[in-house]
Amino acid sequence: MQAFTTVHGIMAALPAANIDTDVIMPKQFLKGIDRAGLADGCFHDLRFDAQGVLRKDFVLNQSPWNRSSFLVTGPNFGCGSSREHAVWGLRQLGIRALLGTSFAGIFYDNCLRNGVLAVSLPDRYWQELVQLAQKPAHAALAIDLPAGKLTLTDGRTLPFELDALSREALIEGRDAIDSTLRFAALIGRFEQAHHAAKPWLA
Repeated sequence: MQAFTTVHGIMAALPAANIDTDVIMPKQFLKGIDRAGLADGCFHDLRFDAQGVLRKDFVLNQSPWNRSSFLVTGPNFGCGSSREHAVWGLRQLGIRALLGTSFAGIFYDNCLRNGVLAVSLPDRYWQELVQLAQKPAHAALAIDLPAGKLTLTDGRTLPFELDALSREALIEGRDAIDSTLRFAALIGRFEQAHHAAKPWLA
């Protein structure tokens, strides 16, 4: 998993409420046995028309937002079915962080487990980011995860919070498996002691 420390990029605004995982990753892209090609599926029905032609009126198809690293999302983003493919697709599309007021619980966990920072912001900060993201001259942003701050184009900073375990894992680029393997020696010693005490379980 790619580490997240300080990331600079463009933010795009998708402020509609209740954008669900079927919008983020339509069901026809869930058939593969690996994660290949999920960038094409990400927001597919918003990005492309029925003939597969890019929709010029969708923000992620417009410059400079077609290079976005961050999305300013509406309330309850990621609701619906718990498809991890939605987060994989966002990551393959180049999205490093989501900035909103609230996220669906399972989707939020999937983001943090797959290297996508999801930040819940106070409404006043969110409103400002939505406005700035729609102005090309002000859509650039820097996210400093170790310091817990967003830096705007005018130099102002907005603080944000993230629980300590998620922050550490993202900064170090650790997924759930990596985090577990840090305790491999302890797990091994427990297994040996457990089997020695209860050999019939081995």
